[in-house]
Amino acid sequence: MVDAVPKSCLYSNIRLHGHPRVSTSMQFRGVALKPCYATTMEHACAGLVAEVTSTAFGDLSTLSREHEAESAINEVDNSSPFKKLKTESVAMSMDRIANAWKHWRKLGEPKLIVAPMVDQSELPFRMLCRKYGATAAYTPMLHARLFAECAKYRAGEFTTCPEDRPLFVQFCANDPEKLLAAAQLVEPYCDYVDINLGCPQRIAKRGNYGAFLMDDLPLVQSLVKKLAANLSVPVSCKIRIFPKLEDTLSYARMLEEAGCSLLAVHGRTRDQKDGKVIRADWSAIKAVKQALNIPVLANGNIRCLKDVHECLRETGADGVISAESLLENPALFAGYHLADATPDDGNPEDANETELDQPKLLLEYLDLFEKYPVPQRMVRAHVHRMLGNWFRKHPDVREELNKESKLSKDFLESLVRSLQDRNDRIPLVLHKS
Repeated sequence: MVDAVPKSCLYSNIRLHGHPRVSTSMQFRGVALKPCYATTMEHACAGLVAEVTSTAFGDLSTLSREHEAESAINEVDNSSPFKKLKTESVAMSMDRIANAWKHWRKLGEPKLIVAPMVDQSELPFRMLCRKYGATAAYTPMLHARLFAECAKYRAGEFTTCPEDRPLFVQFCANDPEKLLAAAQLVEPYCDYVDINLGCPQRIAKRGNYGAFLMDDLPLVQSLVKKLAANLSVPVSCKIRIFPKLEDTLSYARMLEEAGCSLLAVHGRTRDQKDGKVIRADWSAIKAVKQALNIPVLANGNIRCLKDVHECLRETGADGVISAESLLENPALFAGYHLADATPDDGNPEDANETELDQPKLLLEYLDLFEKYPVPQRMVRAHVHRMLGNWFRKHPDVREELNKESKLSKDFLESLVRSLQDRNDRIPLVLHKS
C-alpha cells in the first residue's frame, strides 16, 4: 500500500561532503536521525499540520550599484515600513558577495528550478522534474519548530537522496533559535537553507510566518542574521513584493545586508494570491536584480519553456522558479506543454505531438514513489493535478479515485490504464524551437 515504507532510512544513502557513508542509525548534533517511516503530520505531531542564463557577475571592482531603479530608492516616503527599521548602514562585504557567487557557480548556476510547494515538491516529484530538465529544486515548506522538536515530523516530511541536488530546504519560522535548530539538522544534505517569507495563505497569517513577516522587518532581519552567522551552507530567502517598488527594493537590500546569499522574488504582492488571474510583475523582479549584488531568482508567469526564456531576458534574473504549471506538467522544463498552453505568439506549426502525456508522467512518478516513499496525501494530490485534464473528460474515473480511501500503486496503475484505454488521449506538445 502507499503508506507502507521499507525500513530504509532517509539518511542511510546520503553521502556527506567529504565524509563516509552514513549508517541507518546515526546522530547529528546530538539529535537522533531515525528511519523514515511514512506518517502523516496529523498522526506525527498531535494534529499540528503545516499548511502551508546566468548573468555575468563581472569584476568585483565594478560593484557600483548602477541600475534603473536608483531613483526609486533615493526617497522612502513616510508611510514606508522601513522608516521603523533600524538597519546597519554597512554594505555587504566584498568577501560575502564573492562567496555567494562562488557557491552559485559551484552548483552550475542552475536556471530551471522547482518551487517550494506544500506537500507537493517532495522527493519523488523533485526527481521526476529533474529527469525532465529541472536543474535545482526546493523542498516543501517545513515548519521549523516542528522539525526541530518532532522526529516523526522530520522523518515523514523531509526525504532526500544523493541525486537530489542542488537542493534548497525551506523553513517557515518566527523564532531565530528554533529556525537555527531546524536548519542545523539539514545543512549536511542541502545547498541552501531557505527562509519562507512569501507564503500568503491564512495559515501563515495565523502562525505569523511567510509573507506576514513583512509586517515585522526587524524579526525578518534577525532570522537571516542568525542563520548566516551559524550555518556552513548559504542562506536564501523567498519573498513577495510590496505594493510600492521602493519598499521592495529596501526590503531586498536589507535581506542582502543581513546575510542572504540568494534571493527568490515572487512578482506578486501578499494580497495577489490568484496566479491565474494576476500576472507577476517582472519589472519589479528586474529592479531587485539590478539593485542587489547576489544571485536573484524570478518566480511567476512560467507556463512553458518559452516563458522561461522571456523571463530571463526581461528580468535579467539568474534563474526561474515554476510551481503550479509543473504540478500539471512535470516535463515543462524539457519543453513539453499541453496544446492549450501554447504561448500566445507561438507558431502551432512548430509544435509536434509526442508520445508523452500526463498519465505516463504519473506512472513515472509512481515508480519514483515506490523507490522514495512519502505520505499518501502527497501522492493523492499529484494524481489529481497530473490527471486533472483527463478527469474533466472522464469524471467517473475521478469518482473512482475519490472512493478509494487508501491508495496502492496497483490501484493507481489500473486507474491510469482505464484512462488510456478510452482512446482520447491528451498528448503533450514539444516545440521545435
